[in-house]
Amino acid sequence: MIVARTPAEFRAAMGTLPRPTGFVPTMGALHAGHLTLVAQARAENATVVASIFVNPLQFGPGEDFERYPRAFAGDCAALEAAGVVVVFAPSVEVVYPAGFATSIELGAIATRYEGALRPGHFSGVATVVCKLFGVVQPDRAYFGAKDAQQCVVINQLVRDLDLPVEIVIAPTIREDDGLALSSRNVYLNPEERAAAPALHRALEVLAGAIARGEHDRDAAIARARALLVEPLREAYLNAVDPQTFEAVPLRAPAIAIGSAWLGTTRLIDNIGVAGPDGRDPLVNSTLVMHR
Repeated sequence: MIVARTPAEFRAAMGTLPRPTGFVPTMGALHAGHLTLVAQARAENATVVASIFVNPLQFGPGEDFERYPRAFAGDCAALEAAGVVVVFAPSVEVVYPAGFATSIELGAIATRYEGALRPGHFSGVATVVCKLFGVVQPDRAYFGAKDAQQCVVINQLVRDLDLPVEIVIAPTIREDDGLALSSRNVYLNPEERAAAPALHRALEVLAGAIARGEHDRDAAIARARALLVEPLREAYLNAVDPQTFEAVPLRAPAIAIGSAWLGTTRLIDNIGVAGPDGRDPLVNSTLVMHR
């Protein structure tokens, strides 16, 4: 496996490797969810590449950019074992050289939930993803459904800017007790880790109410919220439209979204509820070209 540190090195490493190319962008600190994306990319593409880059633009003041878990050597070994042939691992200075002044604005979706809690976050995500797509020029790019709002933002980015890449959203990978895998789970102490699955259980309650088409939205959310007991502290919990992330009645298709604090760590999770067509509103098992 080749580790490329600059766009020129990456393009040289790609050489005449066969297409289609599947791309798995990451911030490192890999877990089984990332490797599941790599496995899906291998099944659907001739060449699989990845990136490791902790993007400062998506971290706000006081967030965990400096302490975000980094395990570069282990990540590279895991990616190589999984079948990745080239890893793009640039420095911050390569991605954002002196004088860099361009950013992508996304409209209303970037102001809700994660966007409200982390102003500027989605602009930073969209900017770095656009840059990575420009360097890698993949045929398909793979993301996990745990970051539901991010997935919707990236779909909007690709659609609005006519970027020639398929966005593949894969199901969330969970621990046996329901906790969604996340690089930040390493921050949880034993008490916090034991409490963490309650977020998923709360979302199951809300998703069940959506699936049944219950009429009393406030009562359903209250039942779900009742599961978020100490040491969990709710950040948000709601049923939203899969495209706009606006709050909606308890009617499918919809996404039950939630976030909660455990100490200084904030967990996020979601459950998609299929509409009459039976398809998950976020996960796309059938690839759709955005060309």
